[in-house]
Amino acid sequence: MIKIEMSKIPGFCRNAFHRLENYFSFVLLFLLALFPVMEIIARSFFRTGVPSSTEYIQHIVLWITFVGGMITSREGKHLSVSIGIDSLRGIPKNIASAVTAFIASSTMVSIAWCTLSMVFMGFDPEINVGIFPIRLITIIMPIGYLIIAIRFITRIEEKAIQYVSATGILVGTVFSIQSIINLIMAFDCRIPQFFDSAAIAIGSFLPHIAAPVVVLIIIAAFFGMPIFITLGGIAYYLFARSGGSLEVIPNEAYVMLISHSIPAIPLFTLAGFILSESKAGERLVNLFKAWFGWLPGGMAIMAILVCTFFTTFTGASGVTILALGGLLSYILVESVKYSKSFSTGLLTASGSIGLLFPPSLPVILYGVVAQISIKDMFLGGLIPGCIMVVVLSAYGIFTAVNKKVERIPFNPRDALFSIRESIWELLLPFIIFLGYFGGFTTIVETGGVAVLYSLIITMIVHRDITVKKIPDLMLKCMPIIGGVLVILALSRGLSYYIVDAEIPMNLSMWVKDHIHSRVLFLLLLNLALLVTGCLMDIFSAIMVVVPLIIPLGEVFGIHPVHLGIIFLANLELGYLTPPVGLNLFLASYRFEESLSTIYRYTLPFLLVLVISVIIITYVPWFSTGLLEILK
Repeated sequence: MIKIEMSKIPGFCRNAFHRLENYFSFVLLFLLALFPVMEIIARSFFRTGVPSSTEYIQHIVLWITFVGGMITSREGKHLSVSIGIDSLRGIPKNIASAVTAFIASSTMVSIAWCTLSMVFMGFDPEINVGIFPIRLITIIMPIGYLIIAIRFITRIEEKAIQYVSATGILVGTVFSIQSIINLIMAFDCRIPQFFDSAAIAIGSFLPHIAAPVVVLIIIAAFFGMPIFITLGGIAYYLFARSGGSLEVIPNEAYVMLISHSIPAIPLFTLAGFILSESKAGERLVNLFKAWFGWLPGGMAIMAILVCTFFTTFTGASGVTILALGGLLSYILVESVKYSKSFSTGLLTASGSIGLLFPPSLPVILYGVVAQISIKDMFLGGLIPGCIMVVVLSAYGIFTAVNKKVERIPFNPRDALFSIRESIWELLLPFIIFLGYFGGFTTIVETGGVAVLYSLIITMIVHRDITVKKIPDLMLKCMPIIGGVLVILALSRGLSYYIVDAEIPMNLSMWVKDHIHSRVLFLLLLNLALLVTGCLMDIFSAIMVVVPLIIPLGEVFGIHPVHLGIIFLANLELGYLTPPVGLNLFLASYRFEESLSTIYRYTLPFLLVLVISVIIITYVPWFSTGLLEILK
């Protein structure tokens, strides 16, 4: 007979639930990659398709979002800005932590209640997703939000702060009384009189506190509250202030997550992660080292190209810095004697340099939000992306010549051998171009092919990764996927409010009345976007800011693709902009330097990239030339 001590039961249950999450994440990512490939095979060989495959793929992404969000909260890896909390000590820090934790837990519980209401009010029980009832599929949304709220509390070490945070569950439930009533009505149950009275009281109370609570949420964002909670909380209280239906927030999240192109985001992220966990980085380093090492600044060019390749496929510049920063820094400093300051600054700047090239995830998301052809956006980003690479490379060459940095003699035998070793990685971009731009596969199917191809070359061709390592690899990938998708989910509600409140139209009218110079408008746009990129991650910025700038671009006759490239190029720089650019934090962690040191090392590269963005901004042909030629 097996005996289990009562004191060990909570830990045992928690570990079992963690294993269940891990299992689900592996199965969901596997299915997401499998369905697009099956669709291609069925269409190519049997002239048919997989029944309900599109619906399955879209709702697998829904589950990936919330299972991934739960895992991300478990690991404490949600994107946040914590520069404020780092500057505090003692009692002020505890007070700030308690208030932030309280706001986070109450907000997430409120959103969980209105999401549960949306699931049972918004979906007919007769509707199915393939063979599954839609209510069963979408129930993961409120469950995910609730578990994230609970984990935000349980991760707090200070008991007093934990208790304060736990009261947020009660407050969030009280604020959600109308959603609870809607939920009861969905089951045709009698509503107690007390509930009606409470709903009237809360309904009249929330609009009065909405504005100060929104201010508190914004302040809490600088004290470590995750960005997705910040965006969701602002949307929640703005809707409460206007008297709008709070169920709009989860409904918009659902609509966003089942968009046709969104599955490409987790697929390409997974493909990039597979490559980054293999020895593909070493093979590409050897390739570019053999072919460019003899040039002045050749090794700097090598580092830029390798970072560009990986950032393009992962969609997350942080992955490139963390995965390859150590290797590339060693080569630059030890092999060719670049200074540590130059090497660190170059690698920090290069971490985001690939976000304009296919199959960049921000480009895909921008196309979805702005309702622009993703193919046009990819074509529009090619020349500007090359300009940023060339400008950064030119600075590397200038530094190498000025400092008389060593060059590596060209060896034809090594060069040919490096091509043979890395040919499979080099073919991946061409496969994506041929499949997607040739019209053979959709963007989602292209993502599935990228995952399958990455697995083949890392497991079978090079044998860098074994079958046993795949679940662990996918689990490492989930915090990034979940962290990004849950931001998209909750930022969509804020985007809806911005459009519904006619803010873009009013902003356009103000700009039209006060700014008459296209040159001045573009300058102000660049400055505004640079600040935005410094304060927000690129995915939430796309969701929140793009609806604002599109009407402004129309006022001045800026081509939609050109406007998109300006936006994305500036957001790339935002990763490097002090004081809170994301790459600066990651570089500080990876290279074990203080933030102030990283600021100093990165500043010259930031200024160089600003020049490239100005060129891209004021010469529209670089963004639209390929479109004009091909059309």
